[in-house]
Amino acid sequence: MPLPDTMFCAQQIHIPPELPDILKQFTKAAIRTQPTDLLQWSAGYFLALLHGDPLPIKDRVEMPMATQKTDTGLTPGLLKVLHKQCSHKPYVALTDLEQKWRTLCLPVQRLWALLQLDPFEDQIEWLKFLALGCSTLGGSLNKAMKHFCEILTTDPEGGPARIPFDTFCYAYRYLSRLDSDVSELDTESYLASLKDRVKNDMIGLSDFFVPQRSPTEP
Repeated sequence: MPLPDTMFCAQQIHIPPELPDILKQFTKAAIRTQPTDLLQWSAGYFLALLHGDPLPIKDRVEMPMATQKTDTGLTPGLLKVLHKQCSHKPYVALTDLEQKWRTLCLPVQRLWALLQLDPFEDQIEWLKFLALGCSTLGGSLNKAMKHFCEILTTDPEGGPARIPFDTFCYAYRYLSRLDSDVSELDTESYLASLKDRVKNDMIGLSDFFVPQRSPTEP
């Protein structure tokens, strides 16, 4: 007796040879990134995979941040993902930035609140947005620059986190102009003092950032 058309045996089911690896890599990426909306993140993941774009994947599982200057939902890991996706061009369209922001399951209203710090038309210089994002991760300008260096550096993790001094100055001047408590004279005086520590036109964390000790530390 012939089998109904709706019934198949295992030999009749064709499994694309690339499917197991695609699903394996997707699962590892989801575990590493821990998206708050798996379906939304998955749509962005497979769209980026289809177009050959950088994938919205964190380098590793990230512990939640205890405090942030502004509640954007951003973390250093998510901001680094955005950097990987957007830094290939000097400017990023706000529509493209919003789409990538949504893929990472970040609240869109927080993106527009962040952009209101320095309103733009339809695109933003990527380094400026990166600096703005870093400014929300710490409570001071120096902490913002720490995150900026750690995201931009090509040094291994845990290394000196060096970046070109000119790039550092560009971001520091930009953020200080947005801070009414920092004068242009103070900014230039500070950068001049740093220049004496710079080697080979590169600046690292040890040149400007001193971690604060907790009250329980000796």
